[in-house]
This record gives sequence, structure tokens and C-alpha cells, in this order.
Amino acid sequence: MAWRDSRRSRQRLLLFMSAIVLGIAALVAINSFGDNLARSIDEQARELLGADLTLSWNRPPSRSMQQLTKTIGQDRAYEVSFASLVSIPKTGGVRLAQVKGLQGNFPYYGTWEVQPVSAIQSFRQARERVALVDDALLVQLGAQPGDSVRVGNLSFLITGRVMKTPGQAAVAATVAPTVFVPNQFLTNTGLLQRGSRVNYKYYYQFAASTDIEKYVKTISARLDKEGISYDTVAGRKRQTGRSFADLTKYMSLVAFVALLLGCVGVASAVQLYVKEKVSSVAILRTLGASGRQAFLIYLIQTALMGLIGATVGALVGSAVQLILPRVFGNFLPVTVDTALSAPAILSGIGTGLLISILFSLLSLLTIRNVSPLRAIRSSYEDDLSGRDPLRWLVYLLVIGFIIGFAYLQTQNFMLALGFTGGLVIAFGILTGLGLGLIWLVRRFFPASWSYVWRQSLANLYRPNNQTLILVTSIGLGAFLIATLYLTQGLLLGRVELSGSGSQPNMVLFDIQNEQIAGVRSLVKAKKLPILQEVPVVTMRLSDVNGKSTGISRKDTTFKTPNWAFTREYRVTYRDSLISSEKLVTGKNAYQANGAVHISMEKGFFDRMHLKLGDTLDFNVQGAPIQTIVSGTREVDWNRVQTNFLVVFPSGVLEQAPQFHVLMTKVPNNQVSAQLQRALVSRFPNVSAIDLGLILKTIDEILDQISFVIQFMALFSILTGLLVLASSVVISKYQRLRESVLLRTLGASRAQILRITALEYGLLGLLASLSGILLSVIGTWALAQFVFEVAYRPNAVPLVVVTTVVTSLTILIGLFNSREVLVRPPLDVLRSEA
Repeated sequence: MAWRDSRRSRQRLLLFMSAIVLGIAALVAINSFGDNLARSIDEQARELLGADLTLSWNRPPSRSMQQLTKTIGQDRAYEVSFASLVSIPKTGGVRLAQVKGLQGNFPYYGTWEVQPVSAIQSFRQARERVALVDDALLVQLGAQPGDSVRVGNLSFLITGRVMKTPGQAAVAATVAPTVFVPNQFLTNTGLLQRGSRVNYKYYYQFAASTDIEKYVKTISARLDKEGISYDTVAGRKRQTGRSFADLTKYMSLVAFVALLLGCVGVASAVQLYVKEKVSSVAILRTLGASGRQAFLIYLIQTALMGLIGATVGALVGSAVQLILPRVFGNFLPVTVDTALSAPAILSGIGTGLLISILFSLLSLLTIRNVSPLRAIRSSYEDDLSGRDPLRWLVYLLVIGFIIGFAYLQTQNFMLALGFTGGLVIAFGILTGLGLGLIWLVRRFFPASWSYVWRQSLANLYRPNNQTLILVTSIGLGAFLIATLYLTQGLLLGRVELSGSGSQPNMVLFDIQNEQIAGVRSLVKAKKLPILQEVPVVTMRLSDVNGKSTGISRKDTTFKTPNWAFTREYRVTYRDSLISSEKLVTGKNAYQANGAVHISMEKGFFDRMHLKLGDTLDFNVQGAPIQTIVSGTREVDWNRVQTNFLVVFPSGVLEQAPQFHVLMTKVPNNQVSAQLQRALVSRFPNVSAIDLGLILKTIDEILDQISFVIQFMALFSILTGLLVLASSVVISKYQRLRESVLLRTLGASRAQILRITALEYGLLGLLASLSGILLSVIGTWALAQFVFEVAYRPNAVPLVVVTTVVTSLTILIGLFNSREVLVRPPLDVLRSEA
């Protein structure tokens, strides 16, 4: 009976069930991509690290540790890296880059993509000063192989262009481009001085049969004691897999929003379909069919169409996932090999079938209560007027399904509840706005307006109106797109704040004591202001209240974490607060009775589980200093200031080994380039951070991230448009009868066209404005409670979103209603409409 009854309605059934196609497609595409990414990470784990084991530290190790590092593995490569200004003498270009001095056969695994390929071997065997330079840096500075790059006091011939380094994503090369030079020449650059921030790393290769994890456990205690971090293939695999598993999980939630959006369309379409079938159900009941049998007939129809829609969506998603590696390419450290993922396809089909049935049940339940009296008494309403308690069970099942799905994606129950709560609030607000519009139009109907306007407004609340479904579906799509642009503007505005007003936009660091006067003179000679000049001293924490890290592992009452003893502290000394600080508890840094009282940043103070009056012993380049924590500060890290976790009083660290940081403001890129060229020439070890260049880089990164988010939001927009199209087609049969009646009463085609255009224009405008209102509220909450910045929304993208969504709604509405304009009025008189 389900098969027979569907013959006249298959086109409509296929149409409204197609609303879930794009949601399932997005879900299967993301999950398939996640499965392929996990497999690729597993297969290319060694290439991510480039070795079997790496050891890294930021201070010279002890002599015994140096001996140990030389006995590990069967082969090793050595790397010394630091940040420095580099220049291209030919073009005069200057850029802060990561300089890496390499020695050995790194990488042991993976491909080091260098053009030409022969440059790798000549670099490893180099007896002359040669360099391999990231492609991003060469492009930015207008250089090419054959030119020279100046690093400190030395010039290196660029023999190769580095396209990709094992384990490095393309976006990382854009943020921190690298210059590779032979390690033996680093000393002569003059950049390795006391106070310079240098990182050291060993890459090891072991015999194939070696259990790396087991070996590392035997030396991990010594490594921890020395503050040396280590990484293995298994560890990198876990870390990378976890990071990108989170990415695919959250993208799956975005796809799930598109699926839920489609399901709202399914629920509305099934509701209209059931209304049309009430008379058929009544006839079946008079012929002896039970309410349960009638319910099962239409449940089978919707379930079958849901299965078809989910299957088509799974096939589309499998095709879409082939292009995802290109979409995410700049963020991936591995090459993703795409293949069909059976688990993703089967779970997508199952999810689509289950969710289509759940959302259809809300309307299908009413079929059980249709009375046979409807077959002979069309005005009979008692059978459907009562409330069905099973509807509340369906509501609970829908909410439970959403929570369960979100939990499976995030493995975080509170996050799943938050996600579900956010969806309920968004749908609730949009539903409330839709119902509010219906009530307002009915309550304050403009009876004095023109006929076309009155007819268009009446269509917003008449039976089978589309107001609620379109406001919800299109509004949610508009919300996603508007929130994307507003958040992007919020992030850019937060960073661009650093370049506004009198705030510094250039930072000079690694200035040695004997150089500070010369750098100061150079900045003044360029007629630039010195906005801040701060000394920086590096040190390590020896013990807290007389207890060190070794004791803390045995003493369960000692709560200071071990990382507090292994990290390097960069502190400054002064007796007063600066503009980005506010005293929270106690006093600022000072000296009293021979004791050194320090202040700490409040968040760091809490993470270390300290209390006021605790004693901290620091080791400053071999000299011990005992301090007392006497105050905590709240620091505004968003300000472009030299902010510190620990501040000492004046008169304690002046003679300690230190470097200086100087902050200034340059008016334009030309002055910035002149200053950086002068620094490279006179003070090659001094580095400069051009915040203007960082802003440009961040803008490029945000553009790429925006494209990824837009790509996923596109599924929601297309789903909304498909829901719109299917809703219009389904309600077209009702509109057809109404319009033919209007034609019979004398309405012209032009009037009917204007009525249709106005109706869909009003719906599109309300839907887009509803979504934008929701996005403005959501972005304000992000600005207020997450980013803690002033919120000034940009009106341009909001106007664009409103215009595009409204125009598309009108066009689709007119396109699907074209049959209304050509249907002869006699159709309604012959009851063929």
C-alpha cells in the first residue's frame, strides 16, 4: 500500500527528502577525509618527524648530557636555530626569519623538496658558504637561487629553493620562513652571543629493529632533569593525529548543522504532505485499516525516501572528499591519499535514515488519530485537536540523538550539551521570530494598503504558509555566513589595534648591553620615538620554599608542577607598574631588609599553586638569588607591551647577563625597511619584528581559514536553498489553487507575479535579518567574553548577506512558481487544480 500510494507523490517525496542530501554529503565528506587523514598520518609518521627521535633544548646541556647525546642511535644530525633579520643585498629586502644551522643527513625520512634537487647534496657536503631558503622568503624579498642572503656578518650563496620540509605545513613557512645554512659557519655570523635566544636539536636514526619508546623510557628521567624535551615517531603520531582529529570532529559538527537544517525542511515538508493525505487516510480507515496500519504506510514511504536521500548524499560526499585535501592543503603536514571510507559511508547512510525518520515522526504521529468521519464530514476536526503524548517522546529522542552525535564527535559531554543548547537557542530564536512575524501580520494587518501588498502579506499567515520553515532554514544559513565575516573582522580588528594611535609597531630585541646606546642613537637618527626600552634577564627556578623538582615527585603535598622547574624564565626589573598592568593582590616588586620581593602575573601565579609569602630560588647564569612572592599583577596581553610573568625590583639584576628590548613606531613601510637595513648593517645580531608584516601574514592566514569555514558553511547555505526550493514546490499545489482562483476573479498575471515576488522578498528579507541579528548577538558575546575587545560590527558584509539571501529567495520562489502564471483559470472550475 505504501508503494501504491506513493505513485502520485513520488516527485514530492523525492524532493523534500533531498533536503538531507547535502547534510549527509558534508558529513560523509568530512568523516571520509578524517579517516584518510588518520591513515595518512599513520603511514607518514616518520616523515612528520624526519627521524626516529629528536632531542631539543634552549640552553647548552651539561658535559655528561653532551656525552650521552653522542652515543644515541646509529646516525645523528645536529641543528642550531634562532630568529634573526636576514637581508638580500641584491634587492635590499629585509625579513625576520628562522635561521637553522644544519649538520648531518637530515631528514632521514620523508622528502625534503628543494629546487634543484642537487642542491641538497651540495649543501650537506658544503665547504663554502651556501644556503637553502624557503620559497615564501624568496618570493617576499624578490630573490632567487644564485643571489646571496646575508645572515649576521656573513653572506651565503642561495643554491636552492625549499618548497617543503618534512612535517612542516605550508602555512608555517609563511609565518616563519627558514634559511638553512651549514652549521660550521654559524659561529662566524656573530649571532651566537650570550643572551641570544638559541634552540638546539639532535635528530637520531636507529636500527630498524629498535624499540624507540622502550629506549626513551630508560633516559627520560635524565632528560627531564636537564630540561631537554624529546619527541618520537609514536609521540608525533599521537600529537598530530589528536590535533587533526579535533579539526575533523568540529568540522563534522558544522556538517551536522547542515544536516539538521535539512531535517527542519523534512519536518515541514512531511507536515504539508500529511495534511494532503488526511482525506486518503480517512478513506483507508473506512475500508477497515487501523490507525497503526495507516501510520506504517506513510512511515515506510518517508523511511524509503530518507534511505534514498542518505545514499545519494553518501555518494556525493565520497566525491566531495576528493577535493578536501586541496581545501585544507596549506594546514596539513602530510600528503593525504584519498580513498572510499566504508565506515564513513555506512555511518552517513545510517545517520541520514535515522534522523529523517525522527523528524518525520513529529507529523506522522497525527495519522494514527485520523477518524473515518473525515471521509464524509470534511469539517470534522476533533480527531486531530488533542495533544499526542508521544510527540514529547519524539522531542526527547531528537534532542538525545543530537547530544549523542555531538558527544561521539567531541568525546566531551559538556561540550556536546553546549553544542545542543546552542542549536536549541538558535532554532528557538529563529522560530520565535517567524511566529512573531505571523502574529504581527495577522494582528496589525494593513487593510488600507494596495491589493498586491495585502495579498502578499496575507500569504505569510494563511494555511500552508512557508514563513516558519524559511525563516528558520534560510536564517540559520545567513547566521553562519554573517558570523564568519564578523568574527574574522573581530580578529583582524583585535590585531590591527596594535598599529593604532601611539602604540608601537616595531620591536627590536636581542640588543646586548654594549649595543643599546648605538641602537638608541640609530632609532633617534631616523627621527623615530623610543616608546619603551626594557632589560631582559634569563634564569631558571631552582626550588620553591626550599623544595626542588626531585623532592616534589615524592612529596604529595608539594603542588608546584614540574614544568615550573624546567622552563626558562625571561624577567625584567623595575619598581613601578606599566600601563598594561594592574595590581591585584599584595605589593609590586620592591626590596626590604635585604630581601628581594617580586611580583607575578596572576594567572601564572595560580597555575604554579603559589601563595603570597612563598620563597622562590632562581639560578641566574650560575648565581643563586632568593626571592619572596609579595604581589600579583593582572596583565593585558592584548597590548603591544613588553609584558612579563615575573618582575624583579631595581637594584638586583643590573649586573646580570642580559639583553634589551626597544619598541618604536615607524610611520610607513619605507622607513621600516630603512631601519631594518641599518640594523642588519651595524648590529647583525639585533632582530626586528615588524608588526605591519605580521598583520599582513595574519590576514593571509585568516583568509585561508575563512575559505575553509566558508567551504563548510556553503553546505548549510545550499541546504537552506534546497529546503526553500522544496518547500516552494510542495506548497506550490496550494498556491496554484489560490492563484488560479485569483485569475478567475480577474487578477492579472503581472499582479500575481508581484504578489509572489513580494511574498518571497519579505520572507527572504526577514530570514536574512533574523540570521544577521543572531550573528550580531553571537559575535558581541565573543567580543565581550572571549576576546575582551570593543565590538564595532562592519555593516558592509551584513548588507551583502542580506541582499544576496533576499535576492536568491525571490528568484527561487519565482522560478518554482512559474507554473502558476501559465495555468488556465478553467482548471480550478474543472477541479483539476
